[in-house]
Amino acid sequence: MPEKEYEIRVCESCGLRYPLVEIQDFGTRCPVCMGETRLLHRRKLITEPAPSFLYAYPPENHALAVLLDNIRSAWNAGSILRSADGFGFSQAFFCGITPIPDNPAVTKTSLGAEDTVPWSYHKDAVKMVKGLKKTGHRIYALEEHKRATDLTLLSGTPQHSILIIGNEVTGVDPELLEICDQILYIPMRGEKRSFNVAIAFGIAAFALSTK
Repeated sequence: MPEKEYEIRVCESCGLRYPLVEIQDFGTRCPVCMGETRLLHRRKLITEPAPSFLYAYPPENHALAVLLDNIRSAWNAGSILRSADGFGFSQAFFCGITPIPDNPAVTKTSLGAEDTVPWSYHKDAVKMVKGLKKTGHRIYALEEHKRATDLTLLSGTPQHSILIIGNEVTGVDPELLEICDQILYIPMRGEKRSFNVAIAFGIAAFALSTK
């Protein structure tokens, strides 16, 4: 298959219709039943453009940073990093057990954002955030909490703001919540009480970057 092209194929046995980006070890056989497939379409693959050094993020967006507090999933970590790039975040702090961009599973979903968003790793998020507060950073956390404010009611974000995103199961470290300047929550309209952490970050990042 030529580079930068993909195929739409259909299985002659089970009827699966799927895109084939690159030839697998089993060739063009169906990934579900291993039956023979036939080509329906061949299309040009749209890839991420190379970074443009002529484009500059607005200064107010450039002051935002994200802190990933013990995120378990490498795919979530990579997705958050990619969204951080999209919303013009200037820094990403990987803390605790959060997989860093040296992990191939992180870069699989970050799609190069590890090269456009400066990042650093820190073993102890609480210690690091205490240091950031001393330098004038305003600290936000995204979490369900009795102190939490509806994200949609936030009036604005000052320069040098950090948004903390917590563990998928246990949430943000309680000690981090104690030292936050403000805790935010996303109002839910369905039966579920929360979004996937990477989706939640995207919603909050959009809200903060447009205030």
